[in-house]
Amino acid sequence: MLHILYIIAITAEAMTAALSAGRRDMDWVGVCIIAWITALGGGTLRNILFNHYPMAWVEHPEYLLITAGAALFTPLIASFMGRLRKLFLYLDALGLVVFTIIGCQIAEEIKLPVIIILFSGVLTGCAGGVLRDVLCNEIPLLFQKEIYASASLITGGVYVAVDHWYSSPTIAMLAAATVGLTIRLLSIRFDWHMPKFTYRDKWEH
Repeated sequence: MLHILYIIAITAEAMTAALSAGRRDMDWVGVCIIAWITALGGGTLRNILFNHYPMAWVEHPEYLLITAGAALFTPLIASFMGRLRKLFLYLDALGLVVFTIIGCQIAEEIKLPVIIILFSGVLTGCAGGVLRDVLCNEIPLLFQKEIYASASLITGGVYVAVDHWYSSPTIAMLAAATVGLTIRLLSIRFDWHMPKFTYRDKWEH
């Protein structure tokens, strides 16, 4: 089940990445690269940091084909994407939760400390979107007031805690997915935000 959700998530991430690339007038090569980085970049960074190989997209090269195909299909339906904005927000929330859980699982498998397991979850869940926004010259969603990284962190925390108490990755996965997805979807529905820091020098206008 987690693998199916992962495929759905990387497909949705690739399509939203293609839209960001389109806003910057990128050609089809740029569209594919931004899609790959967004959908697969978080896991790639995690594996590099933790020296964990092979990369998912090396072991499963079909991931590159799936994400590139989704990205190249996006321009054909771009005129309808505005009507599907909420759907893609929900799919993005699903992707955040799925990527976070996978990141936690992999860090657990290589026997890393709890704090690093949580970091691995947040990195896997959020880094792809940060890389996309940086490459598209936008302020990353992670650094704004959206409840995004915090939802990822809570997802990872629930996964680690439940897995520790029940020694069941399946129960931990279901609990973490339920809590994380609920928090992220509620934040979208009710426009919840994190407190933000605003500073201006007195001579700034």
